Parts: sequence; C-alpha cells; structure tokens
Amino acid sequence: TSRPLVVRVHDECNGSDVFGSDICTCRPYLLHGIEECVRAAQAGGAGVIVYNRKEGRALGEVTKFMVYNARKRQAGGDSAQNYFKRTRQIAGVEDMRFQELMPDPLLWLGVRKIDRFISMSDMKYDAVVGAGIEIVTRVDIPEELIPADAKVEIDAKMYAGYYAGDKQVKSWEELNQTVGRKAADDEAAAAAAAAKAAA
Repeated sequence: TSRPLVVRVHDECNGSDVFGSDICTCRPYLLHGIEECVRAAQAGGAGVIVYNRKEGRALGEVTKFMVYNARKRQAGGDSAQNYFKRTRQIAGVEDMRFQELMPDPLLWLGVRKIDRFISMSDMKYDAVVGAGIEIVTRVDIPEELIPADAKVEIDAKMYAGYYAGDKQVKSWEELNQTVGRKAADDEAAAAAAAAKAAA
C-alpha cells in the first residue's frame, strides 16, 4: 500500500515568499502547501514541496517589479481586467515558465500518484499529468488566505482558466470591479510607517 501524498510545486517569488508582499498569493499558498504536507505526514502519509527558481513567471525580478509598478500606477489603479495586459506590455509575454521539465524532481523521487495537489495552475497540472503522474484531487487556495490586494491576481487567473475549486469565476465585466490598492495608497502607508519608526 502506498501512503497518501500531498505535493506543492512552487515557483519562486522573493517579493512575497521572503518580504511578505501582499500583491500576490505566493507566500500564503506556499505556507498552506507546507501545512498540508505536514498534516499528511502526521496522518501517516507524506508531503513534498518542490521549489523552483522561476522568479516572476520566469521573467525575472526586475521585470516583475516593473509590471507591479505599472499595474499600480495605471489609470484607475490595479484591476483584474488588466492583470495580464500589463505583463504583456512590459515583457512581451504573459509567462515564460517552461513547465514541461517541472515534474522531473517528482519523477526522480519515484512519484507516480499525488493524492492532493496544492496548486490552481493548469500549466503545472497539465505538465504533471503529462509526465504520467496521476493527480487525484486539486486544492485551490482557501479564500481566507488570499490577501485583499491579491484578489486582482486570483480573479484574473481564474478567469484565464486556472482551477477555481468552489470559487466563483467572474465574467469579463465583473473583473473590472476587482481592484487593488493604488500606488499612492502604498506610498502613503510607507511614509506613515517610516515616520512612526523614526519617532
């Protein structure tokens, strides 16, 4: 008998993973994956975290921060409707990750079946299944773990076809109602925090 296996395949995001930025769900989803892996191990199963060095959808840190800046400073502020558009305008593509080789570490570990796959990404799911690994259940990020400013990312990704679980996928018109903080709001908060620290 095989032990139940939980897997989170995570692509590097220094802004969130290391520095705690709330513009995306990377850190909370990584932590959720780690917690799910620990729960599985405590229940007699196993958990695997694969951490890939693919910063900013493999576009690199500088490009990612240029995209974030453009999203925050655009007319009307950051919106789910323009989420992928800003990346295309700056980088020329939405995503540069080559996911076909991503399952290799799982194959090297002898993984043939994943009971709980902690990912909403269809690209990752397709690559894992395409490598011959069975995925029994996909696990989306719990609603309560999504930072308010990251609703823009989640709504845009679900509209684009990411796995949504029980979440409602918004229409194109509804995407324009999902907005994040504006750059001026972030700058005012940073100034207030600096003034408080200096006091």
